Amino acid sequence: MSEPQPHGPWTILSRREVYRDPWIEVTRDEVIRPDGDPGSHCIVRLKAGVSVLALDDEDFVHLTEEFHYAVGRVTLEVVSGGIDAGESAEDAARRELREELGITARELIDLGVCDPFTSVVNSPTRLFLARGLTFGETEREGTEQIHCRRTRLAEAVTMVNDGRITHAPSCLAILKTHLMMR
Repeated sequence: MSEPQPHGPWTILSRREVYRDPWIEVTRDEVIRPDGDPGSHCIVRLKAGVSVLALDDEDFVHLTEEFHYAVGRVTLEVVSGGIDAGESAEDAARRELREELGITARELIDLGVCDPFTSVVNSPTRLFLARGLTFGETEREGTEQIHCRRTRLAEAVTMVNDGRITHAPSCLAILKTHLMMR
C-alpha cells in the first residue's frame, strides 16, 4: 500500500499478511485511529460460508451435533461449511446438506447474510432454509463425526433461548425461520 487509504473513520497506512491457509487469512494494519493517534489493527478473514436449516414437512429440524475443536465441546448447529472457490452460496448449501446429513432439498430459501463477528473477524455467512427434504447417504470428510439430531422447530427456538444452541448463524437461521413460519 503506497498511499494512506481511508477506511471509515480510520486511515490505513500499511498492511502486511501475518498468516494464511486455505481457510484463514490474518493481516495487521498500521493505522491512524479515529481519535488521531497511531495504532495497529489485526483482521482475521475466514472463508465465506453457508449455514442451512433443514426443516421437514412435519415441522422437525435436522441439526448437527459434533465436537468443535475451537470451542472444545460438542455443539448443536444447523449444517454449516465454507464456500469453495467458484462455487455459489446455494451450491455450497446443497453440497454441505448432502455431505453432513445426507439431505437433498427441493427448495432453498435465502435468509440473508450474517456477520457473526464484526470487530476483528470478517466471516460472512449466507443463511438458508431447506425445504422439501429427501434423505440419503452422507459424504462426510475425515474430520467430521456428526450425529443428526431431529427436533421440533419450536424446541430448537427454546434451545436458542436457553443457550443449548450458541452458534450465531444457527441461532439466527432458527429464529428467522420461526418468525417466517408464524
